[in-house]
Amino acid sequence: MRVERFDGGRPEEAAAAVRALVPEPDSVAAGVAAIVARVRAEGDAAVRALTREHDTRGADPKPLRVAAEELDAAVAALRSDVRAGLEVGMANVAAVAGASLGDDAELLLPQGQRVLVREIPVRRAAVYVPGGRAPYPSTVVMGAATARVAGVDEIVVCSPPGPSGDVHPVILGACALCGVDEVYRMGGAQSIAALAYGTQTIPRVDVIVGPGNLWVQEAKVQASAAVGIDGFAGPSDLLVVADAGVDATIVALDLLAQAEHGPGSLAVLVCDDAATLETIVDRAVALAAERPQISFAPLAAVAAHDLDGAIAIANAFAPEHLQLMGARAEARAGAIYAAGTLLVGIGSGTAFTDYVAGSNHVLPTGGAARFASGLSVRHFRRRMTEVHVDGGAAALARAGSPIARAEGFTVHAESMEARNNGTTA
Repeated sequence: MRVERFDGGRPEEAAAAVRALVPEPDSVAAGVAAIVARVRAEGDAAVRALTREHDTRGADPKPLRVAAEELDAAVAALRSDVRAGLEVGMANVAAVAGASLGDDAELLLPQGQRVLVREIPVRRAAVYVPGGRAPYPSTVVMGAATARVAGVDEIVVCSPPGPSGDVHPVILGACALCGVDEVYRMGGAQSIAALAYGTQTIPRVDVIVGPGNLWVQEAKVQASAAVGIDGFAGPSDLLVVADAGVDATIVALDLLAQAEHGPGSLAVLVCDDAATLETIVDRAVALAAERPQISFAPLAAVAAHDLDGAIAIANAFAPEHLQLMGARAEARAGAIYAAGTLLVGIGSGTAFTDYVAGSNHVLPTGGAARFASGLSVRHFRRRMTEVHVDGGAAALARAGSPIARAEGFTVHAESMEARNNGTTA
């Protein structure tokens, strides 16, 4: 494991320096644009050809849509402990998602009009589930369980097939357990284009959520004028603020678990106690030596000058996951305002939230926690107002017409004034 050390005296500068450990990715915008244009023009044929090229490595792909009987067989084939864990995750994610649902409201305003604020679920939503480095049934749970609670009518999952031509069976089993309505064997930018614009086989959706590689995320951005997206999901990151006296092995394991996401992920340790910082770093390096899958991931060790500085670094960095460990750090939870998920206490490891704690693991990355939120029912629902002007037309026309005329929209003014006692002005 590569350890990079930073002085935390200037929190904003320290956060920026740590963030720079993950370089900006090369642009794939032109390549994605070509794929999207091809899928829009050729539909299924383009998706199949690109699947053969990028996923099945030359083998003829199976039908794009996974049949219902294949999903049933996948559930039957799940190991009992995996199925039990997925069911726990589904129940907890659904419970947390349900707590986020808002009630409709009706307002009677002074001019006499009634305005109803209604929250309406989208009709069709898709969850992209990566399948490159490993299968991620937990992403099925996070997306599908939340969409179901949100009231989405039709839930779609797509995941890239491997050289065998099929989606990993544990992903298919999770889809069946979550009651996913449609599953497609496709990945990459072509899958996003197919979902956003529709093909002969794949009806278009209203929202696409989920992580994926740079091509997938760029495709989501390019298609965002035609479909709702959850955001741009970059490399995963974790920042731990650790206080003196914490269990160094547990903190080290949490940091190494983050590094397990791959060399593009970022694990950050912030301490205002030099001895604690060195103890945890030494423990992490020793444990990493026994775990070759994480040997190339960076660990940023930041020496904060005091606890206030450590909290300021955390907020400036705006991590995807933020853990506060140790009594003094945990007491400052209320001072945190920029994190995808905040975990408080030595028992609260990020790994729990990746699978079964109930909070969602589809979170803002790259510092986007300054302005973005994790996946929730809000991504699958939209607010719509229903207006009944009723007897308020005269008062509203008197208020609105001068504004319309000042903007040069005289017909807007006439439209309002025509409803003023049934006569035009």
